[in-house]
Amino acid sequence: TLGMIVSHLDGPFYGPVMSGVEETLRKFNKHMIIASGFGKELEEKEAVEFLMSRQVDGLILLTEGLDSEYLQDLSKKIPIYLINQHVDGLENRNMWLDNNDGGYKATRYLIDQGHTEIVCIGGQNYKQDANERVEGYQWAMKEAGLTVTDKHIVRTNFEVEGGIDGMQKVWDSGLPYTAVVAGNDEAAFGIYKWAERNNRSIPNDFSVIGFDDILMANYVSPRLTSMHFPKFEMAKACAMMAYQEIYNKKAPGGVKFKTTIVARDSVAKR
Repeated sequence: TLGMIVSHLDGPFYGPVMSGVEETLRKFNKHMIIASGFGKELEEKEAVEFLMSRQVDGLILLTEGLDSEYLQDLSKKIPIYLINQHVDGLENRNMWLDNNDGGYKATRYLIDQGHTEIVCIGGQNYKQDANERVEGYQWAMKEAGLTVTDKHIVRTNFEVEGGIDGMQKVWDSGLPYTAVVAGNDEAAFGIYKWAERNNRSIPNDFSVIGFDDILMANYVSPRLTSMHFPKFEMAKACAMMAYQEIYNKKAPGGVKFKTTIVARDSVAKR
């Protein structure tokens, strides 16, 4: 049996990750006990202690509140494998996404479509992936010689309400914009809702690009252009790495995954 800790048990992101791990392990007649830490340090540490008390053979972690020092110490007690995060000193146990490159490519795509006034509605400041996606946005804007001020970046949360609140702050600032880079797809759906409430049309009035390429991106109207996050493949690779090290004594090896653009209908040329 292996243990797995995720930040949340619901939502369109965590389901495919848990499915990828479970599907892979079941092929080898191994089972998984899942606990949630709700993205909070104390709860995630309690989840670790619970799973270790159940004498699991290893831990697969998709956490937000555990810092690198804690994870490095934990790795000395039990084999750990990290999904969607990278920790210095544990590179061979990291299965992570190049979020910086993804944020860059999302912004670069808008620039290539002729947009020069682009704002970013990013995720929470304490999230590693959110910070890296914002950094990617800044990188692309600077490379293109485009202006970025504090008003151009709004930090909110990776949820629909976060997208609504973030878009309202952009509107209240009076900053001109023709395109929005959303921190994730759920925030992008919030931007859609804000546009609907304010009689703004996507992409006629402004374009939107999301991040994660969750299932609903293909079913909203207009269909959402998004950065594809290979989360199912990442989860399978992490589970296989855990299985091979714990049960076949093979050395682990981390992998950095890349995003790809899935162009749909929410981005218009300028």
